[in-house]
Amino acid sequence: MTWLEVLVLGVVQGLTEFLPISSSAHLRIISEVFFGRDAGAAFTAVTQLGTEAAVIVYFAKDIGHLAVTWFQGLRDPSVRNTPDYRMAWLVIIGTIPIGLLGVLLEDQIQTAARNLWLIATTLVVFGLLLGLAERLGKQRYELKHMGVTDGVLLGFAQAMALVPGVSRSGGTITAGLFLGYTRPAAVRYSFLLAIPAVVASGLFQLPDVFSGDGPSPLQMTVATVIAFVIGYVTIAWLLRYVERHSIYVFVWYRVVLGAVLFVALSAGWLAAT
Repeated sequence: MTWLEVLVLGVVQGLTEFLPISSSAHLRIISEVFFGRDAGAAFTAVTQLGTEAAVIVYFAKDIGHLAVTWFQGLRDPSVRNTPDYRMAWLVIIGTIPIGLLGVLLEDQIQTAARNLWLIATTLVVFGLLLGLAERLGKQRYELKHMGVTDGVLLGFAQAMALVPGVSRSGGTITAGLFLGYTRPAAVRYSFLLAIPAVVASGLFQLPDVFSGDGPSPLQMTVATVIAFVIGYVTIAWLLRYVERHSIYVFVWYRVVLGAVLFVALSAGWLAAT
């Protein structure tokens, strides 16, 4: 892997991880368009460690409080009725679907799921679903109203992002809006829910990323640091944006990108695999 690939893909990961437009799809498309090959699922998973580190730093106070409250609740029954204790369990429960499916479907995720025809389809279909959720969602509930059923449903919504083009945040935000949660609440939960799954996936695939003509340890470190810095800025921007604006801009972006990808594949300008 060249240094140009490392720098470009690190920037792309940082810009797209938290937006509901699918970072894995963008890494797959851009690596194919500009470098003529797939950077690989392992590269995507490991660079996501950088963006998730940005989440941990940005929400350090919240995460620390959730962790402390959870441990306190294990031994102190009086803590178990607090919103933070419940939210900590909801993050754990919501992580189970993607953990199980990630292990069961590992081979398909790294091969068939990276077909550009499939990615073009998921970009368009799940983009339209995101737009429908924005239009129909009542946006009445905050995170304090979330129960176990909603946590499980949002966990399965996140798990759909194992297929590039769905988007981890996009799937969670879509489901959250359909369930009646406010846009900021859905976005915030998507950040928290992603931490255990992404960190586990990145660490699990760390040995695979250096196989073949993949990046060197130094290149991987640089790409991950770039993703961290840009990801941190993107988190701050997105949280402010969704408080004041709809998310239709991401819907249109996804649909247009998917349509362009369909044209490029049909014309033979890109190879699907």
